[in-house]
Amino acid sequence: MERTYKVTYACDSLDSNPTIKTFDCFNEMEDWINEEVEGRVQFQVEHSPYSIDEKERESIEEQERALIRIEEVSI
Repeated sequence: MERTYKVTYACDSLDSNPTIKTFDCFNEMEDWINEEVEGRVQFQVEHSPYSIDEKERESIEEQERALIRIEEVSI
């Protein structure tokens, strides 16, 4: 039985249409998640009217990662 990873990534806690992706390889899933999180965090940093320090950036990243759900699906 093969393992597939299903990733659900919402844009906020009330997102009714989150991004859903499946991966056959754990490393591919991990790479995709890291790229998506980095992109979303960078977008917030670039569009913030305020200067964001490293601690605030880490907090934003933590909030983004809380929106991700990973499930192992057997096929």
